Amino acid sequence: MPTLATVRIISAFSTPRHRIFSSLHKVIMDNVTPPKPGARAASSFVHDKAFVNGEWVPASSGKTFDVVNPANGKVIGSVPDMDASDTEMAIKVAYKAFQSWKETTAKERSVLLKKWADLVNQNREELAKLLTSEMGKPVAESAGEIMYGAGFLDLFAEEAKRVEGDIIQTPMKSRRILVLKQPIGVSGMITPWNFPNAMITRKAGAAIAAGCTVVLKPAEDTPYSALALCELAKEAGIPAGVLNVVTSSRDNASQVGKMICESPLVTKMSFTGSTFVGKLLLQQCASTVKKVSLELGGNAPFIVFESADVDAAVQGTMGAKFRCSGQTCVCANRIYVHESIFDEYVRKFAAVVEKDLKVGDGILPGTTQGPLINKKAVEKIDAHVQDAVSKGAKVVCGGKSMGGNFYEPTILTGVTGDMRCAKEEIFGPIAGIIKFKTEDEVVGLANATTSGLSGYFYSRDISQIWRVAERLESGLVGVNEGVISMPEVPFGGWKESGLGREGGRYGIEEYLEIKYVCMGGL
Repeated sequence: MPTLATVRIISAFSTPRHRIFSSLHKVIMDNVTPPKPGARAASSFVHDKAFVNGEWVPASSGKTFDVVNPANGKVIGSVPDMDASDTEMAIKVAYKAFQSWKETTAKERSVLLKKWADLVNQNREELAKLLTSEMGKPVAESAGEIMYGAGFLDLFAEEAKRVEGDIIQTPMKSRRILVLKQPIGVSGMITPWNFPNAMITRKAGAAIAAGCTVVLKPAEDTPYSALALCELAKEAGIPAGVLNVVTSSRDNASQVGKMICESPLVTKMSFTGSTFVGKLLLQQCASTVKKVSLELGGNAPFIVFESADVDAAVQGTMGAKFRCSGQTCVCANRIYVHESIFDEYVRKFAAVVEKDLKVGDGILPGTTQGPLINKKAVEKIDAHVQDAVSKGAKVVCGGKSMGGNFYEPTILTGVTGDMRCAKEEIFGPIAGIIKFKTEDEVVGLANATTSGLSGYFYSRDISQIWRVAERLESGLVGVNEGVISMPEVPFGGWKESGLGREGGRYGIEEYLEIKYVCMGGL
């Protein structure tokens, strides 16, 4: 069953890094229907057009932009550089399609979503190679993401059939009170580059299951994974106009986003990305009072208490910090270790990092750390390290650029709260470690941020586990686990880390409106 396989893939990240990727491959081979004979090459999924109304279309201006492999700087290809006028046309298409799509039954939508999930699974190896070529993560991690993404389609195929209203007891004998749940309408979406498959299926899968139509702008760095999903959606039988993907360069991204946010035909907006951009989009959505889902930046604490299994905590840190080369919103950002086990933890953590992590092109066997997404990301990470060192931090290992978009996995000790790596979201392979004394102290430090997406802690004290799990101001909490994302769970943050939830049975609610119906004269 795909969702079970996905859970096992996620669990694989809790094993030592040198076994993670072989575990991922075994899960894929053991739990999913094998690919059909004559598997396609990854290049066959590379489309040079956007996808609107079930057709491959250029930008009205004829302009394109290049997509570059971050591992080697080579151009993979080019896609349309669409603007506000192209986006407006896609919105009109989606609005027209919504008039009929909302009338389909949950069973009909479920069948199509399952077909889509099956096609993604059948082409997982090619989709993984494509994802690695445009984003950079190791191909085994990409394969895990493809499985994760298919898991959302499979889950929402089932959730479509579980959208239920209510009948409320009436205070008047002549009336009956009904509560209906109906699709909200055209849903605009903007997705990030770090999970270019799964963030699309988590959003679009929920919307389509609810009976909504979609206009989606993928990140300019990773449009090919989005377009590959469109091809498979069409093959699965998703009708024209239900799923539309508008590609644009960074130069046109703001006008495309503004059109999605301010169009009166779009009634829902979903965004995953930086807090700064999320706030701008929220302001723009206010003009039409849209329902908004925002999954924004994090600054996750990772706490290792004195009762923790240190070896388990080290392995948990590896998954929470270094998967995707540290480029996830739920990555451990501030690592707090109790003073009584601090030296032991640092020694063991450094040994595992140096032994198990191999930096290189994600397509090559054995690579566990791919490139950062671009040169700007490398410069930011190096600036964080230099800032920390200038303020007294010690580099235990790493700490240098390796050329191109590669950066050494880095451990810093002596980190303090005034350093950039403690105050800002890192989004890279830097593990800054901070010593603490008491539970109250570390919980206060963990919560002393405007972010509240994820948090992690390791402890074998059951009373402490209950206390800290409830006290952490985060939407996601991992207890003795470093990788906790699954299709079945509600994903989202507190404070400035966002609004709403994605995934699980809660995710489909974001694409539904509640209608109260009073039937009188009975």
